Amino acid sequence: MSEGYQAERTISAVFKEQKQIDDVIHRLLDRNIPKDHISVMGRNFQSETRISGFITKRDVILGGLRTGAVFGSLFGSFLSLLTGVGVLFIPFVGPIVAAGPIAAVLLGAASGAIAGSAGAGLVSVLMALGMPEEKAAIYQTRLQAGEFLLMAEIPSDRTGEFQLLLESAGAEEIHTSDKTLAHPCPGPCNSPEDLSPEVRTHLSEDAQQVFIKRYNAVLNETSDEFTSEQAGWDAVHQQFDEDENGIFSKEKVGV
Repeated sequence: MSEGYQAERTISAVFKEQKQIDDVIHRLLDRNIPKDHISVMGRNFQSETRISGFITKRDVILGGLRTGAVFGSLFGSFLSLLTGVGVLFIPFVGPIVAAGPIAAVLLGAASGAIAGSAGAGLVSVLMALGMPEEKAAIYQTRLQAGEFLLMAEIPSDRTGEFQLLLESAGAEEIHTSDKTLAHPCPGPCNSPEDLSPEVRTHLSEDAQQVFIKRYNAVLNETSDEFTSEQAGWDAVHQQFDEDENGIFSKEKVGV
């Protein structure tokens, strides 16, 4: 997480065109919004490499986050500017490319409640972030239709500034929430209390320790919180299965 930056609200909007997303991300960065406080989701990123060639691979869909540089070279320059890019399968929406902290939130949810509930989906995740159900449903519908969702975590005293910025960039369905997205541990995880709720609530105490150990090891090597979170999930999946409540608590035999 960016040191010294106070993000207090999340402003969200829908864009119809990928080029609008590219433009608005550059404008947000120019206004000193850190890249790890900008999130994007979409299905129809234009690419010389067909996205279907990736989403058919189970390990990519379930594996979650990859580096922005790799996806940036495939799906547009703006993705290389953001952190924690991955292809995720979201119920009722299908496979989407997600970049930024929303990718980590979706990964945590997909490892638990989203994947296990027929009634869950992106709407439930957005509602947990303080969004009204009606607005969350509109966002999900427009993502299904091939449009793009952008979210930026901003200081509350600059809300008007960024509202105007998004409007001038062609944004629709703008919404501001008093919550921000959960981020991975700000630096090394010293205890389970340092984990974001989306991670901690889906792990038993033993699984939390496995996650933390792997997270810290990869963070020490890469200094990338999102890559480290993905590595932590991978370690958990290797050693534990989910119980009936969607918590990774059942140790796998022979591991």
